[in-house]
Amino acid sequence: MTFRPTTLERAYQLAREGRCRTVGDIKIQLKIEGYERIRESLYGGTLNAALRDLCREHYAGAEADSGA
Repeated sequence: MTFRPTTLERAYQLAREGRCRTVGDIKIQLKIEGYERIRESLYGGTLNAALRDLCREHYAGAEADSGA
């Protein structure tokens, strides 16, 4: 049996991985991965602020793009 994280758990994982720059990027990735009811699962200002802060803290795209 394969364990699949909930939408919320996966959103936090994506925010910490450093590939998503925004909450919108997280939502797109969740959709690609086949998650449903994303909007309902990630609803709320506090939750979105927490995910946004994690994205800012961990985003590595700018460093990778500049060759640093």
